[in-house]
Amino acid sequence: MAMLAEASALDALVAAVGSTALLRDPASLELYGQDVFSIGHRPVAILRPRDIDTLAAGLKVAARLSLAIVPRGGGMSYTSGYLPNAPGALVVDMAAMDRIMLVDQTDMTVTVEAGCSWAKLYEALHPLGLRTPLWGTLSGIRASIGGGMSQNGLFWGARNGSIAATALNFDVVLADGRIIRTGSGVLRPFGPDITGLFTADCGALGIKAHVTLPLIREASHFAYGSFAFDTPDQFTAAMSEIARAGLASESFGFDPFLQAQRMKRDSLGADAKALVGMMKAQGGFWKGLKEGAKVVAAGRSFLDDATFSIHTIAEGRNQPSADSDMAAIRAIVAGAGGREVENTIPKVLRANPFPPVNSMLGPSGERWVPVHGIVRHSKALPTIEAVIALFEANAGEMERLGVGAGYMFLPVATTGFLIEPVFYWPDAQAALHKESVEAAHLAKLRDFPANAEARALVERLRADIIAIFGRMEAIHFQIGRTYPVKARSDAGAWAVLEAVKAAVDPEGRMNPGVLGL
Repeated sequence: MAMLAEASALDALVAAVGSTALLRDPASLELYGQDVFSIGHRPVAILRPRDIDTLAAGLKVAARLSLAIVPRGGGMSYTSGYLPNAPGALVVDMAAMDRIMLVDQTDMTVTVEAGCSWAKLYEALHPLGLRTPLWGTLSGIRASIGGGMSQNGLFWGARNGSIAATALNFDVVLADGRIIRTGSGVLRPFGPDITGLFTADCGALGIKAHVTLPLIREASHFAYGSFAFDTPDQFTAAMSEIARAGLASESFGFDPFLQAQRMKRDSLGADAKALVGMMKAQGGFWKGLKEGAKVVAAGRSFLDDATFSIHTIAEGRNQPSADSDMAAIRAIVAGAGGREVENTIPKVLRANPFPPVNSMLGPSGERWVPVHGIVRHSKALPTIEAVIALFEANAGEMERLGVGAGYMFLPVATTGFLIEPVFYWPDAQAALHKESVEAAHLAKLRDFPANAEARALVERLRADIIAIFGRMEAIHFQIGRTYPVKARSDAGAWAVLEAVKAAVDPEGRMNPGVLGL
């Protein structure tokens, strides 16, 4: 009877959206039942709408059939936010809705379908000398703009805050298929912030179909700086002061383990080739060629002696202004006890801001997963020291099981300090890795056997780090089913959120269980 009911439901969906918009093959069901870290329940089917009307039609049928709905963006998350929490759910993959609908250079806005990737938007805007204030994550070649609005996040443009906060308005499809528009598309908010209600919701309140973002003009001149520090207190003091002063358009840091992983993964040839994309932006072929030669000459030893490193980019409308900001950054670094090193990393990343997502596996094929928190500047050093103490207490088990851990750091606006421990361990690849990593790169990597013991240690350490972040009053992106947002929220405010959920999704079918709703 259950199989008959399932077949009847799928027939009804096909009638509403067409057979090409519905995936039901076993390989797709396996792929869409997992994220970067976890494997969940397989969905009953995957809806891939081609436009907002198809999406609305599919959700109306799902409502009639009482199907749970699980929205999915680019699939780069690792907190179970788009995994069905029970069998029989309909996953909605927004990848086919990827059009750039309008670039308005007069009113300085861009409207996209939610499945558009950050890389695609960047490639369309860059020739126009435009970009959005937050212009994507490092996984932006696959990560979608709608996913960024739902999960929140940051990397490029983090001086301006976080991704979800930049949205001007959405067209949202609710669980019953109704379409609503939030906001004015001019500034946010116009009255109570309805757009804000649908940001960072992990798809619990509705599916964002169209997104309007503000535009800013791209800088035309750049200065780069990389700096090494021997101790965490030197590193955090410099990174926090650079952020407070607003000197760097981009600023990020690594510890030596994560730096070593990057050095093992990338080739010098690839670095130099990536700089070809920077030649025009640098002001000409010969200047770009010179920068490429510097990368090759620097080799892989320029951070051998570093404990922590900060990599910065200063932008300006003219070269003296960019150079002046970089000079001020150098003064901050010197005052904190740091030293300047070859600035290969920021040059290469800025030249190729959205590389293939090959780094979702380690340089030898290890599994990879991060965990993160954003703390106040005053909490950054105590948080790092607490995590270091955790790793030292578990060093024996980590070494025995081959579990490695490093950190990435990123200041957020002038108020936040992101700390992202990253784990690598030998374990079997999942279907998502094999679908996402470039085939030629994947062929070079080892596919380890399943390693339940090492994974269990990673899961325990992640949980311990989340507890540390809780004590440090951290906030999180990509909340999914991993970070305890309800437990850390004011009870009265959470009751308001539950009331909103009941209003837009009274049957609780939209991504049930995510956020703790």
